[in-house]
Amino acid sequence: MAVTGELHRLDGTVTVRRALERLENGAWRSEGAGCSWARAVAFGWHDVEILNGVPALRRNFLDGVAARLYPSHRAALVRFRQILARRNSVLQRGGADAAAQLGPWDEQFAAVGMELVDRRRRATAALQTEISRIYPCLAGECHKIELSYRCSVGEAAEPAALFAALERHRREELRRGQTIVGPHRDDVLVELDGADARVFGSRGQQRLLALALRLAELLPITEATGTSPVLLLDDALSELDPSVRDNVLREIEAAEQVFLTTPEPLPVAAGGRWAIHAGGLAAA
Repeated sequence: MAVTGELHRLDGTVTVRRALERLENGAWRSEGAGCSWARAVAFGWHDVEILNGVPALRRNFLDGVAARLYPSHRAALVRFRQILARRNSVLQRGGADAAAQLGPWDEQFAAVGMELVDRRRRATAALQTEISRIYPCLAGECHKIELSYRCSVGEAAEPAALFAALERHRREELRRGQTIVGPHRDDVLVELDGADARVFGSRGQQRLLALALRLAELLPITEATGTSPVLLLDDALSELDPSVRDNVLREIEAAEQVFLTTPEPLPVAAGGRWAIHAGGLAAA
């Protein structure tokens, strides 16, 4: 990592328990342990699914940002998923004593759940500040971009609101055997000029919005961590109009380190260039 002057080798594996573990310099570490130094923002065109995909993809994106801004978010997310799984287990079993068994889980679910909601809202606000500037700069046109966190308990901020929602939906949850209200059902609405970009945005607009979302991460992460993340852009310039491509290149000049892949020669100076030919990598 040139940013810190330290060299790390990072590998990964997925265990049979589906828990991601990282191997840092030969030592196994649990998920998130290496994140204090491994700071990068990566973009690929599959990120357009953040805009037009299922709500879980937007929640995952937002949780990734929140975990970088607020160190305790990752642990709270793991704890929330554990509570959710146990609560769902009680709902699936049902029985006359199900309501009594749910009580303790409901309290924990509401407390940890609203912690997640609070940090997600703050992360959304941080992204909003940046993307409202970045997207018009990339597009070269005036546009109004709005990100809004859609919480299943509305604008409430207290655990009591989520606890009350669980009680209101108790009968329906027992019938379905699953938790139907909470942070795991929330969504993020991305609006372009007052319209839902997922529904009304063109493919080109969605692709550019996805790139703008990733670029919007840079400044909040830098301010929160004191370290500028490495920006990794995989074929970010393809299918863009020449003027938009130039706007993207101007925008990323502010990043401290950028790795950009492209099938065509870059029209700007770069610190280093490499070309891939027949599976080999060589200086260009």
